[in-house]
Amino acid sequence: MNGRMNGKQFLEMLARLPARVWLQAIIGLIGFIVLAVLGFAVIAGVAAVVLIAILAFKAKAWIAGLFGRTPPAEAPPRDVRQVTDVQYEIVDKRDDTPPR
Repeated sequence: MNGRMNGKQFLEMLARLPARVWLQAIIGLIGFIVLAVLGFAVIAGVAAVVLIAILAFKAKAWIAGLFGRTPPAEAPPRDVRQVTDVQYEIVDKRDDTPPR
């Protein structure tokens, strides 16, 4: 049979395993599932805390705006307008030698 194992032989091999191996495999699988669920819960919890913090800061600014807090003061407009007349000359710096 050229050394290949079919499905029936594989199931028979698993059936011959001792109960200790089966218990260890089941406990390992349960542990893996618990760790995966807890890992996703931690990630979701951190994301929820960050989202709530952002929304709290936004709500604070919105509520403060509702109750008449004035916007920050801006610089007053300048009354003095000064125009300076300047002369300039464009200097074209070209090499008179032809390119090689």
